[in-house]
Amino acid sequence: MWATLAIIFGVGLLYGAVATAIYGSGISISSFSIVGGGTNAAQRKSGGHAQLPQQGQSPDTNGTSQGTPQGTTKGATVMHAKGTFEVKVEPQGDPDKADGSTLTRLSIDKKIHGDLEGTSKGTMLAAGTDVKGSAGYVALERVTGTLDGKSGSFVLQHNATMTRGTPMLNIIVVPDSGTGQLAGIAGNFLIIIAPDGKHSYEFNYTLPAAQ
Repeated sequence: MWATLAIIFGVGLLYGAVATAIYGSGISISSFSIVGGGTNAAQRKSGGHAQLPQQGQSPDTNGTSQGTPQGTTKGATVMHAKGTFEVKVEPQGDPDKADGSTLTRLSIDKKIHGDLEGTSKGTMLAAGTDVKGSAGYVALERVTGTLDGKSGSFVLQHNATMTRGTPMLNIIVVPDSGTGQLAGIAGNFLIIIAPDGKHSYEFNYTLPAAQ
């Protein structure tokens, strides 16, 4: 299960392998990759990449999900950023195991490249269940860096579930969390998974006109 959540979150195969050994509960990376890049309606078919189903989006005629940033001022121009990222995620403390579920806290340390250049640090809380293919996580990460030449920081909020093998992911900018030249930013952050396990992103965002 933890390997699955790692893939949803984009934390990389190394953590997935370690997490499977420590916390594994029946969901493998390969089985999730099939779900994430298989026959789901909300998927990306560009350059062999698969996009996870993500809330607040609907596929266009080319199979690409388009996100409308939440918290956007009406009429604001939506801008698009693309790139790649690597993440190191480590368990914090011992899992909290009980009948029907296991809870775990993890730290986040991410390096982001492309139109958004920077780093992020945060915390992830994950829940596994006794039902194969069912799990969930929430996370907050503070991103610090440069977005299309504008420097500052903002916070991303994650909400993800997997229902018996079917994943759903929603990542948005926390309202009013932007600083510096990124003050007032709103947006949706999309994770894309390649067949080889490498992760990239598409960030649909808006900034106030004065920015």
